[in-house]
Amino acid sequence: MTPLVSPLRFVAERRRALQHLAVGAAAVVGVSGCGFALRKAPTFAFQVVRIAGSESTPVASELRTALITNGLTVITSATPASAPAQVVLTVTVDQRERIAVGQTAAGQVRELQLRTRFTFRLRTVGEKDLIEDTELLLERDMSFSETAVLSKAAEEELLYRDMASDVVQQVVRRMAAVKSL
Repeated sequence: MTPLVSPLRFVAERRRALQHLAVGAAAVVGVSGCGFALRKAPTFAFQVVRIAGSESTPVASELRTALITNGLTVITSATPASAPAQVVLTVTVDQRERIAVGQTAAGQVRELQLRTRFTFRLRTVGEKDLIEDTELLLERDMSFSETAVLSKAAEEELLYRDMASDVVQQVVRRMAAVKSL
């Protein structure tokens, strides 16, 4: 036989649940009132961009894909120009670096530092600087073990891809910050 819940206890539990619900609703109203909003897709002051310089590197190709995804027409040396470019994104440096920063007493590498260095500038076709030469440098530390070389190589590639995505997002946000040509 199960004991019945007394009507007073039921009312008290229901009141508590409604109070928690009211606190949650107040928190939602408070967050929306402070100006918080989810990040929206970027808007650009231009529609057609030409990528020049190091355009066949992994970061540059991911950047090209991100710009196309955000609604821009991207022209490279490999694609025919369907419309004249309004701006030119010049990639001057796009390189990966791998540096041993920690070693054992026997001279074996125990820690690596991975770097992605990306330098670019954005100009109008008339050579007006919209974004001057900007260098983005991202670093990640990684432990290393000679007994797990294959898994560490996979981890290294994953870290490089993650850094490339970070660089692309930073470049896209900086390009979206340009409000006029």
